[in-house]
Amino acid sequence: MIHVQNLVKRFGAKTALDIPELTIEKGTLLGLVGNNGAGKTTFFRLLLDLLQADEGCVLSNDIDVSASESWKRYTGAFIDNRFLIEFLTPEEYFYFVGETYGLNKSSVDERLSPFSRFMNNEIMGQKKYIRNFSAGNKQKIGIIAAMMIKPELLILDEPFNFLDPSSQLEIRDMLARMNSEQGSTILISSHNLNFTTDISTRLILLEKGLIKKDLSNTPEAITELNDYFIEQATVFQN
Repeated sequence: MIHVQNLVKRFGAKTALDIPELTIEKGTLLGLVGNNGAGKTTFFRLLLDLLQADEGCVLSNDIDVSASESWKRYTGAFIDNRFLIEFLTPEEYFYFVGETYGLNKSSVDERLSPFSRFMNNEIMGQKKYIRNFSAGNKQKIGIIAAMMIKPELLILDEPFNFLDPSSQLEIRDMLARMNSEQGSTILISSHNLNFTTDISTRLILLEKGLIKKDLSNTPEAITELNDYFIEQATVFQN
C-alpha cells in the first residue's frame, strides 16, 4: 500500500525525519506515536505531498505521490483546520468534498447518516459557517469529510484532539469498524496511547525523526511503549 524509500526531510540544519525504508501493508491500522517534535505530522505531510522531501520518495500503491495526483482518488485525510474551507457551512463543505470524489448530494446525505451520533445534533442545520464552530466540532467536520468518501487509505493526525470523552470513544470505534468492515488502511497519530493501542494492529514509535520501535500490537508491545514513555518522563523531570 505505502512504501517509503530513503525519506529525509530537513528544516534548516535540523533533520526532522529520516526513514531509510518502511512498508505499510494494505489493511493495516497503524498507530504512530511519539512525543512532541518526533516527526509524526511531518511524516504524514510527506505522505500527502504537502511537504517536499529533501531526499527519497513515498509510493502509494506504487505511485510516487510527488509525481502524480492519481493517489488522491482513494485517499482521505485530515491533518488540521487548514483542510477546511471555513467560509462554507458544514453542509456546503460536505457536498463540495463529495463532488470532488464524484458523489452527488443524495449520495453524500446517505454517507453522512452513519455519523449522526458522532455529530450529536451540533453540526448539521446550524446555519453558520465552519469558522464559527468550536475546535471540537471543526475536528469532527474534518474527520467526517475524510471518512465519508470511504477511502482505501485514511490518514488522520491527532483525531482525538479537542473531542469530549464520548466523541473520542465514538471515533475510536468508527475507525476500528472502518478498518475491519471496509478493509481500509488507516494511519493515525495520537498522544492518546490508550485509544491508539486499543485499535491499532501495528505501532510505530518515532523519536527525533527516526523509527525507534516498529511493533505488532501485543500486550508485550504496549508494555514496551509504556515503559518508554515512563522513562522519557523521568528524563524530562530530571
